[in-house]
Amino acid sequence: MTRIVVVGSINMDLVTQAPRFVRPGETILGERFVTVPGGKGANQAVAAARLGAKVALVGALGVDAFGRQLRQGLASEGIDLDHVAHLHDEASGTASITIAGGENQIIVVPGANARVTPARVEQAREMIRRADAVLVQMEIPLETVEATVRLGATLDVPVILNPAPARQLPVDWLKLARYATPNQHELATLLGADPATDFREMMRQAPCPIVLTRGSEGAWYHEQGAPVHHQEGFQVEVVDSTGAGDTFNAALATFLHEGAASAVHKACLAAALSVTKLGAQGGMPCLAELEHRLRRRSG
Repeated sequence: MTRIVVVGSINMDLVTQAPRFVRPGETILGERFVTVPGGKGANQAVAAARLGAKVALVGALGVDAFGRQLRQGLASEGIDLDHVAHLHDEASGTASITIAGGENQIIVVPGANARVTPARVEQAREMIRRADAVLVQMEIPLETVEATVRLGATLDVPVILNPAPARQLPVDWLKLARYATPNQHELATLLGADPATDFREMMRQAPCPIVLTRGSEGAWYHEQGAPVHHQEGFQVEVVDSTGAGDTFNAALATFLHEGAASAVHKACLAAALSVTKLGAQGGMPCLAELEHRLRRRSG
């Protein structure tokens, strides 16, 4: 069984479905409101667990109603929560999400996620040493992202860096990542490049291998010094795209031991399956569903 450690955020998502996005100063009537577990770290942990990985999460929650609900949900997925801190002086993180026309807009309030420190990563050193891969995103402090990438390099454990929300990162530790997994906008921001530059050229200029996602078009990937390969996307009816990127990253980490081509192929399919249902975690497929769709396509 693949062992995955996820270092990242845990949020409660406050999701509103609307006929369209509002303009500044405008009020419209929404169609539906739900609260669902989210946060890029938690999402990736859940997705990896459903795809058959043994998952541990490094993060932080408040001891509030959202925190209790989030912890219970993660535990029900079989995720190891020994390194998820209980904070009495900070609220759990939240994300306010509006969905319209299959797209989304998101406002994140980090709360306890801002207290996921390098020290917490260091406390998980032995767990990370035993991992087959580590996933980290950027809804936690940047110094913690750096500490995770550097510790992975020290322990010779591959770290997949999902650079979202995007910001430019130092080359000296970015090059330690096994893969970075941006979309085209995030890649330009990550490198401080002109967004109009061809994304394949940006990929070749990056200091680490890139797996670049482009929604329904699929993903492009390469090793440094090697050609850029394309994995086509899978056409599905989109209900909610919120969890697609997190599902992609989780699948990439879970199947990385099979090689880049197989891992990216499965990641694209898992991401496509995830957008057919409502909620970041609600649509994340289980291993049996993914394998069933793979058999249908190859049969």
